Amino acid sequence: MRAHLYAAQLRFTRVTYAVRVIVRLALAVAGGLCIWLSFPGPAVWPLAIVGVALLAMATRGSRPRAGFLLGLVGGFACFGPTLHWAGTYVGAVPWLALSITESVYIAVMCALCSLVQSARPWNRLPPWARRMLTPADGPHIRPFAIALLWVLQEAIRDSMPFGGFPWARLAWSQAGSPLSHLASIFGAPGLTFTVALLGGALAVAAERIRTRDVAGWARRCWPAVAAIAVVAVSAGYPTPTNGPKLQVLAIQGDVPTAGLEFNAQRRAVLDDHVRETDKAAAKIRAGLMKQPAVVIWPENSSDIDPTRNPDAATEITQTVNNLGVPLIVGAVLDQPVGHTSNTSLLYEPGKGIVAEYVKQHPVPFAEYMPYRSFFRHFSSKVDLAGNFVAGHKTGLFTIPTTTNGQVKIAPIICFEVAYDSLTRNAVRDGAQILAVQTNNATFGYTAESEQQLAISRITAIEYGRSIVHISTVGVSGLITPDGVVHDKTSLFTAAALDGALPLRTQMTLATEVGAVPEWIGSAAALLLCGVAIVANRSSRRSKAATTPQQKVHELA
Repeated sequence: MRAHLYAAQLRFTRVTYAVRVIVRLALAVAGGLCIWLSFPGPAVWPLAIVGVALLAMATRGSRPRAGFLLGLVGGFACFGPTLHWAGTYVGAVPWLALSITESVYIAVMCALCSLVQSARPWNRLPPWARRMLTPADGPHIRPFAIALLWVLQEAIRDSMPFGGFPWARLAWSQAGSPLSHLASIFGAPGLTFTVALLGGALAVAAERIRTRDVAGWARRCWPAVAAIAVVAVSAGYPTPTNGPKLQVLAIQGDVPTAGLEFNAQRRAVLDDHVRETDKAAAKIRAGLMKQPAVVIWPENSSDIDPTRNPDAATEITQTVNNLGVPLIVGAVLDQPVGHTSNTSLLYEPGKGIVAEYVKQHPVPFAEYMPYRSFFRHFSSKVDLAGNFVAGHKTGLFTIPTTTNGQVKIAPIICFEVAYDSLTRNAVRDGAQILAVQTNNATFGYTAESEQQLAISRITAIEYGRSIVHISTVGVSGLITPDGVVHDKTSLFTAAALDGALPLRTQMTLATEVGAVPEWIGSAAALLLCGVAIVANRSSRRSKAATTPQQKVHELA
């Protein structure tokens, strides 16, 4: 009789286990999809909080190896659609490789979430530590643990391998959110922490509702109250936009052909930008457009090296002299020997090139190919990657103006805007405006352009600087220090953006403290994981005498 009861219990437990696995997988997939939908183009920013909550709920009570698999599935549900632009013209292999690689970081984070959210290991700690740290009792640290792990995950993902890939950070999803103002306090990592903290709090609140813990609801509803308070405070947090105005003109010249083949028509791309600039100059002379203090062209606006090609040099020089103001050009130079460099060149009327900046962070697998011979075994497309070298100095152009004296503008080339240190160093060196020069022609009509514009919006708030975000094909815009986009353009259209942007020299708190909050958050996350691992080992020793029936019950 006991054998039959045990067999029936085992079958019931297996069914229950299968149902729980399906539920956890569904939560993980839904969590990843929610985070994807929080980014442009859908750009439903509250879904980032919901996504974090669903991933926290999926990993709650699971073992770390199960958490890893859940994170891998949830991570791909997020990065797969978010980064689908990576395979627009080069096929599925680069897109899948990038998406899966990024998903591994989420998988490791979710494994650690499973570890720190489990009550069993913490119960082996001394009473004083258990009261402080136990997720199920006492001061509730689960939301903080989840938030710290998100900060740690992004810190690692943003820096390795090959310099990292800080795309699709939680912070970037908040460009249209009232929470975005918090970026000026502790930067993008602090904004990620806030979003993840609210997600963790939402997960805790959902569990309280699910378990119908009505008696303790009033005392335990602090997560909801905290969430409302954070949103209210951040919505009213000041992001100053005052300061003397600098009249700027940015040219989106467009390209003849979308995709990888635009490079084959380099002269046409240069001609397009010259033509659009000449049209703007005619409007200025006619009084239809204000005289700018500086004109900015995007990345790759001259893929013909103007230092070696007389035709390109003449065309750009004539344009500068015709305007009568400095021009910042995104150009590809055939140097050093055997290599190329992605540069930003400053031209002045009557002087030619007076300063240059070489991109410090070329994009791996695009502007250069690490281990080219190895990766050629997987795809012949690797030979489409360039042979660009990295610069080693922060770019800072001094622009002479008649109304504002010497104005300092920092060129930031393409994906560099997503790297905290590169933009922070420029602001600390005295940049009053950031010029984000980019080329989105190789990504077609995808959300990549909007995603990059969102990064620039958060960056503007974080460092309290206006940004000229100019692309060859769009989306471009003039961004004020409060993250608001002005004169936004459409994809694959020629346009001239003109406007007056405030010049600011004051440092935000995020600029002053730099990477310190991220270091502290990452260290706290590692410490928390270390304590959990030690406690978990102690818990394993106590399971040596566990009966088979108890093991079946724990498996469920």
